[in-house]
Amino acid sequence: MKTRLLTILVTLLSFSVSKAQQTTDENKIYSFVSMKNPPKFPGGMPQLYKFLTENIKYPEQAKKENIQGTVFVSFTIEEDGSVNNVKTVRGLGFGTNEEAERVLKLSPKWEPGVLDNKAVRVSYNIPIKFSLNSLLTIRK
Repeated sequence: MKTRLLTILVTLLSFSVSKAQQTTDENKIYSFVSMKNPPKFPGGMPQLYKFLTENIKYPEQAKKENIQGTVFVSFTIEEDGSVNNVKTVRGLGFGTNEEAERVLKLSPKWEPGVLDNKAVRVSYNIPIKFSLNSLLTIRK
């Protein structure tokens, strides 16, 4: 009886480990820095800068407090090119973090990253500089 129970447990455990490994490989997220064919914003980086500049509104709270600096944001470009998991990595507060995240969530679909002729999920990071003198600039 104990042997049979042990066999069943080992079988279930090996099945669940096998299933977890399959899921992990399918959902792996690659870093854009290490990719030969990373994701591309439609029209390239100049269009990304234009998109951000046209859509980001300097938060009133940040204006009142004279807050300026860079918000570092990370996000995932999915296999279909959509933007997901937008998060501030290092922010300024006073509404700037939320504004950077809000606009990135509005992004049109990107051309996805490709590895071995297959679209893959890719993590991407960008710095967005908030400056009261020029409303918004992107650090290049």
